[in-house]
Amino acid sequence: MTDPAVDAPPTGPAPRGLDLVRLAAYLAAHRPELMAGPLTARLIAGGKSNLTYLLRSGDREVVLRRPPLGHVLATAHDMAREHRVIAALAPTDVPVPAVLLLCPDDTVIGAPFYLMEKVDGEVYRSRSQTDPLTAGQRRDLAMAMMDTLAALHAVEPAAVGLADFGRPDGYLARQVRRWAGQLDRSRSRPLPGIDELRDALAGSVPEGANAGRIVHGDYRLDNLLTSVDPVAVRAVLDWEMATLGDPLADLGLLLTYWDVLGDSDAAAGNPVADGLGPRAGFPTGAELIDRYAGRSDVDVGPLHWHVALGCFKLAVICEGIHYRHTLGQTLGGGFDRIGELVAPLVEHGLHAIRET
Repeated sequence: MTDPAVDAPPTGPAPRGLDLVRLAAYLAAHRPELMAGPLTARLIAGGKSNLTYLLRSGDREVVLRRPPLGHVLATAHDMAREHRVIAALAPTDVPVPAVLLLCPDDTVIGAPFYLMEKVDGEVYRSRSQTDPLTAGQRRDLAMAMMDTLAALHAVEPAAVGLADFGRPDGYLARQVRRWAGQLDRSRSRPLPGIDELRDALAGSVPEGANAGRIVHGDYRLDNLLTSVDPVAVRAVLDWEMATLGDPLADLGLLLTYWDVLGDSDAAAGNPVADGLGPRAGFPTGAELIDRYAGRSDVDVGPLHWHVALGCFKLAVICEGIHYRHTLGQTLGGGFDRIGELVAPLVEHGLHAIRET
């Protein structure tokens, strides 16, 4: 006898990037306990690279992550790596969602994917969300963000089965080469100054004395699920660029979002950076770094080079998203403005590298 709840067909239109009929059949075969009725799905706004969907079957809700549509940058969007690092961090002090399933078979929905538990919380990504917070809530939220990053960098990779998760030696030089390569795959228009920034970074790579820590690769406020009553980080999300490397790269990129884009006219109302940084009433980047340094054994020295790397990396990411948007391969709103951020990022990156 078949279970009518499991066999019930999906209802409603499937969002782009999902085949609900195949997905429902796959889940019924591999995780039948997740199927309590017809399967529905909706795209969760926010992530501008990998795609995130909320699946619902009966009263059960879970989250699915898959790579973006179309133009996928080499070495990026690896679902198995994301799944692995989240599973490894589950017993640590770093809050992550529970992972439920990894599907490497791209014939089910058109790409590999994984499932994780839905975590209740708020993702703060716009001024309309952060403006109602009190000054105290904004400060506490920023400090909780830094405490969580310090907790991540304190995890010993070998202790959680991640000793082979990356190659710490030469990490910073490889980052420059990697993003230079991604840039070449995403070029669709003139980008003044970006080659100068690439060459300046490549010619002045620091030694990376802190290498060997787990780095998130895209750590920022709107990659966290949080609460404000009480203030807490409920889950760290979007692990697609995690590896073993230099934790100062996480700090440099965070400052790029916080102080560079957070203080840029081009970022006002832009989905990449709106609602972040001092302009939105949060503490300064210097205060964030002080908080981190007080809770971490990482040697936090001058961060100009790492901010320049963050500017270069984010400029390349934004250009890749812009390129996908021109090809009609993005889902959700706000993509038409992301290309505007590339020029101010390159300008600030050149300024930062000249201060090293």
